[in-house]
Amino acid sequence: MHSLPIVHVGSVSLDGEEPVFILGPCVIESEAFIWSVAERLGALASSLRLRWVFKASYDKANRSAGSSFRGIGVRAGCQLLQRVGEQLKVPVTTDVHTEEEIHVAAEHIDLLQIPAFLSRQTDLILAAGRTGRAVNVKKGQFMAPWDVRNIAEKLQSVKCQDFFFTERGTTFGYQNLVADMRSLYWMRELGYRVVFDATHSVQRPGGLGTATGGDGNLAPVLARAAVAAGCDGVFMETHPDPTKALSDGPNQIPLSQLAEIVSQLRKLHEIVKES
Repeated sequence: MHSLPIVHVGSVSLDGEEPVFILGPCVIESEAFIWSVAERLGALASSLRLRWVFKASYDKANRSAGSSFRGIGVRAGCQLLQRVGEQLKVPVTTDVHTEEEIHVAAEHIDLLQIPAFLSRQTDLILAAGRTGRAVNVKKGQFMAPWDVRNIAEKLQSVKCQDFFFTERGTTFGYQNLVADMRSLYWMRELGYRVVFDATHSVQRPGGLGTATGGDGNLAPVLARAAVAAGCDGVFMETHPDPTKALSDGPNQIPLSQLAEIVSQLRKLHEIVKES
């Protein structure tokens, strides 16, 4: 394996010593909602001494139906996330969808996330790389693990070194994904830091007709498998009551279960690191 670089995301580093957790709800449902979830996650992270990044989307641009809730918009959302990050002293991340949004987000956000469906959009990736912010590219459901080398070369061409990839499942027939744990190994073999997205990997895209379905109960199972296979962090969306979530409810992990899940994953990581 190539020597893996240390990736800096604000005050947090992906260096293999401790897993980094990217945690938060799917979308900013309201300002009060975000503060409530963030404060609970902050308390959890403090008690467990986690390396973590707070995540929430200001806009869900790829909803199944046009009538679905999307969010509060790029500027308001990014400003809110910045305030959360400053209050909790934690880096923040959100997904970006256009070059224009990147320019706004880069003023406030520590980690710019390129959505899986946009992972081959060259201009978007170059724009993100030029900001000087860390970049997380979700590997497209249609891409082979070794295809990420092309994305890395695009980022490196604009002097971006703080980037990593996120595995979030591969299309497996209609409205289904499969998580191939070999992908984690192969991407790290190429010399890149890799995070596993436990909650989006259990999606059933469009499975509810006008919304995405999923098997949220399997997210902790896949997260354990990913940590055992070897990864640098785990991405998990969480909600106080996933049945009432305005986006991706079937995939999100109940906030009340998160501490136990995270504790298990850290123990597994320690075993893998020692071996």
